[in-house]
Amino acid sequence: MVATEAKNVTNAERDLGRRWFDEVWNQGRREAIGEMIAPDAVLHEGGADSRGPDAFYPFFDRMIATFSEIRVNVEDTFAEDDKLCVRWSFQGKHTGTGLGIPPTGKTVNVTGISILRVAGAMLLEGWQNWDMLGLMEQVKDVGPSPTYVAAL
Repeated sequence: MVATEAKNVTNAERDLGRRWFDEVWNQGRREAIGEMIAPDAVLHEGGADSRGPDAFYPFFDRMIATFSEIRVNVEDTFAEDDKLCVRWSFQGKHTGTGLGIPPTGKTVNVTGISILRVAGAMLLEGWQNWDMLGLMEQVKDVGPSPTYVAAL
């Protein structure tokens, strides 16, 4: 086995995770998606892959049409080689029909983790894992699922 030298992320690349959540979600800058996601980037989520900014825009539009007062806080980040890990929390008010559910006016809170492979301050690949079930349970007011460790 031949050892290869690992690439370490630069400060600009390391900052990409914070910039992404701030500019795209907190500021609602749709154009920032194309500025930060490479055209051939692969985004993995829930067993499905999508490619590039054009595949991300419909998700962004759906979330913006569903939630107002969006705030994403980056709780923690760390980097190794060419990857960043970002632990984040989301809060938004359910005021639109983007999820196919009439607006409830409820404020929802969810958490997630994103792993990003970066180069040149661009997202090349991403893995998303966030509490989609918890978001839907809060919107529909059905209470927490027994699948959570802390379920009552």
